Amino acid sequence: MKRRIIDFHTHAFPDFLADRAMAQLHSECDIQSYLDGRVSSLLRSMDEAGIEKSVLCNIATRPSQFDSILEWSCRIRSERIIPLPSVHPDAPNLPDKIGLIAEKGFIGVKMHPYYQSMVIDEPRHDLLYKSIIENDLILVLHTGYDIAFPREERANPKQILHVLDRFGELKLITTHMGAWYQWDEVEQHLLGKPIYIETSVSLEYMGAEKMKRMLENHNPDYLLFGTDSPWDDQKKAVISIENLISDETLKRKIFYENAARLLESANF
Repeated sequence: MKRRIIDFHTHAFPDFLADRAMAQLHSECDIQSYLDGRVSSLLRSMDEAGIEKSVLCNIATRPSQFDSILEWSCRIRSERIIPLPSVHPDAPNLPDKIGLIAEKGFIGVKMHPYYQSMVIDEPRHDLLYKSIIENDLILVLHTGYDIAFPREERANPKQILHVLDRFGELKLITTHMGAWYQWDEVEQHLLGKPIYIETSVSLEYMGAEKMKRMLENHNPDYLLFGTDSPWDDQKKAVISIENLISDETLKRKIFYENAARLLESANF
């Protein structure tokens, strides 16, 4: 039987911007991309990897980008591409912007502490989390360090817990196995708790033994498959999880069932 797969963490840019955006991102970090940053390339990659749907994460690096990101997200969404708009945490009228994202029928927002100058448990972000909860949206949050930035404590496991201690209703998806390159702390503080963890761009950095142990020791209903495409090869990432996990029930949850439940709860 064909495996059903949802990738909960991808990126792309408008065609007119893709070359410039990818060149800038390449200059900031010592890794190469597998795709050119266009939606058409992402769709071809999905076809090759057998992926049904991809959640496409946007990042508003300036408050002024909200409208253009929202408009582009409206244009590209489809049964297969599920965009997450973004709002800069310093944007004026932030609750209204979060409300507009929900009104337009999107399932959630993407935030990135490094590109958006956030420390996630600072009280100044309380309004952001309250607005996301009030509009019943999902928050996909870059967590842990970022390969393109100095290692500052912006979204570490303890800070994640601080946020969730205050906002327990927040539907939070932590990326890169809970917190990129802070996996010892993830094992200590996050594993086993009702916190969504997705798998992107982690295996090659933490090693198979550690990733397998973490996936098998977390709440199986809170695991999601993600690739961070174009920064990883979707087909290769699928094969890696297939080979890493032997339990078929767990694989179905990671690849599809948990993501499908989240999308259904968001009426998508």
